[in-house]
Formats: sequence, structure tokens, C-alpha cells
Amino acid sequence: MADKKVALVTGGAQGLGEVAVRRLSADGFAVAIADLNLEGAQALADELNANGGTALAIKLDVSDQAAVDAAVDEAADKLGDFNVIVNNAGLAPTTPVGTVAPEQFELVTKVNIAGTMWGVQAATRKFRELGHGGKIINATSQAGVVGNPNLMLYCSTKFAIRGITQVAARELAPEGILVNAYAPGIVKTPMMMDIAHQVAVNAGKDDEWGMGTFSKDIALGRLSEPEDVAAAISFLAGPDSDYVTGHTLEVDGGMQFH
Repeated sequence: MADKKVALVTGGAQGLGEVAVRRLSADGFAVAIADLNLEGAQALADELNANGGTALAIKLDVSDQAAVDAAVDEAADKLGDFNVIVNNAGLAPTTPVGTVAPEQFELVTKVNIAGTMWGVQAATRKFRELGHGGKIINATSQAGVVGNPNLMLYCSTKFAIRGITQVAARELAPEGILVNAYAPGIVKTPMMMDIAHQVAVNAGKDDEWGMGTFSKDIALGRLSEPEDVAAAISFLAGPDSDYVTGHTLEVDGGMQFH
């Protein structure tokens, strides 16, 4: 048995994924950083290992089911257990109605929907092999709770992830496998800045206007820091959420209330 609980984070080399990896490492997890960008994942793993943490870098394309299975196996084998998966990797193109092309649809659904489903399945298989429960944490979005203009493709995939989360939570609860999702609002990450830029370009406006279209409805009056979302992931990964399953935790500063 490993002396630390083991978590795997997809898309863990940059953006929100990187901050989540750092938080889980600080919480005492051994962390597998799974990302297409192996160089970035390795640099982060080296840094965490040098500072007393336990981390492993794995190159991963989440749209490839066999690769997701292999990544989970590698994390469990090298880190000694498997307890949490954070299906964080995703793509967020700007797609007003009528602009989604078939190849774009295929790519984004493969990464966002299939990538999440493969993560759920791989983690479930591993928990069963190890004979214990675990936690599956999926990335949806406030755009997966309410439709956002200009995000036809992204929203549709993030709504689907809430469905995957609820089905898995119902099915797996008897085995002690908890399945939840987190729904970030407008987070200061390169991905969000790019969305705001594209919306602004489409409207013939500047980037500040683009970000303002998203941030105007935040009750707390500020954009989210990645750390705000990482704190929610920490809660869902840790023991304080042991009586929570099938839930989408909205971390949006009060953009919407449910």
C-alpha cells in the first residue's frame, strides 16, 4: 500500500490543471501529471519532487482510450495505489451557432466527452482491481450548466459531462466510488483569455470588452483565480466530500444560483 493517496490529473501541465496538481500535491497526494505536453508535465513533476512531493509525468492524449487506460495503470504501478482521477483536459473553441465544422466537432467531442468517459472507465476499472473505492472528478463549466452565446460546441460537451457524472455516480455509489464535477466560471487562464479574445474579434471590439461580456454577471465582482477552482477540486478529492456524489460544484463567484 502506498504511503500517500494517488491522484491523476489530465491536462495537468498548464493552466487550471497545473494549479490543481500543485494543490493536490500540497494536500499530500502523490500526483500523476498526464498531458500531451510531456515536457511541461516533466518540468512540473521535477519541481514537485525536488520540493518534497511525489509526482510522475505521463504523456497522454485523452481522446485515445487505450492511452488513458495505460496512464492509469502506470500511475498505479509507479506510485503504488490509485485513489482519485481529475478529468480536467479539454478544448474550448469559440463557435457561434452555424459555425461548427464536422472536423472541429469530432476533435472537441473526442477530447472533452470521450476523454472524460475514458477517464471514468479507466479509474473505475482500477478501483475495482485494487479492491477499494475512489473519487472521480470531472471538469464541466458554468457553460455546462447554462448555455453561453458563442460557445455552441464547448457548451454541448460540458452539458454532456454533467450527464456522464450523474450516470456514473448512480451506478458506482454501491462500490464506494464517488463521482462529481466542478464547474468553473470565468477563470484567469490562457484558455479563457483566448475565448474572450475570439468573442471580441467576432464583435469588432477589444479584449477587455470580450472579457467583460463574461464577467459582468459575477456576484463577487471579480474573475476567478485558478486557485479558487483548485480549492474545490481539493474538497472533492479529500475526505470532507465523502457524503457528496453526483454533484456539480459551481465555482463561478455567483454567476448563477441553483
